[in-house]
Amino acid sequence: MSKLYGIGAQFDSAASLLAAAEKVREAGYRRWDTHSPFPVHGIEQSLGMQRSFVSAIGLLGGIGGFIGILALILYTSKINYPLVVQGKPYFSLAATFPIMFEVTIIASAFITVGGVFLFCLLPRLYHPVFNWDKFARATDDAFFVVIDAGDPLFDEALTAKFLSELGGKNVELIEE
Repeated sequence: MSKLYGIGAQFDSAASLLAAAEKVREAGYRRWDTHSPFPVHGIEQSLGMQRSFVSAIGLLGGIGGFIGILALILYTSKINYPLVVQGKPYFSLAATFPIMFEVTIIASAFITVGGVFLFCLLPRLYHPVFNWDKFARATDDAFFVVIDAGDPLFDEALTAKFLSELGGKNVELIEE
């Protein structure tokens, strides 16, 4: 016995998908998504998406990289191995600035990639919506709305009727 993942409905055009997405959001559904063969302008607002925290994670990664390399340079040049070379001070900002800059950029990049993986729940090599035979057209010429069975408002009959009323065709249950 397979577990129910959700209900999917096919729409004719990007405009009908956009209108349906707005109505699904207005109805109060929280766990749902749209799928289309190309980016649809305005779908983010219809989905109710908010600004991502990935940029903040990148900033924190850069700050952490800068503080980390600064601490390492200070520790090695003043505590671990203090060495006076040609009368120069133990720590020179001008001499260490290039490495601090590079480590800040590299740490920010790696932490940002990690944040993207975390927020996108990657790597996810398989998704239950791939079990739906109609979904293969999502990369060609069809537009879909899929409502997750884990949504608090989800009811098989009522959700299927709701998607049909929105103009959805091929409204079907999707199993995991």
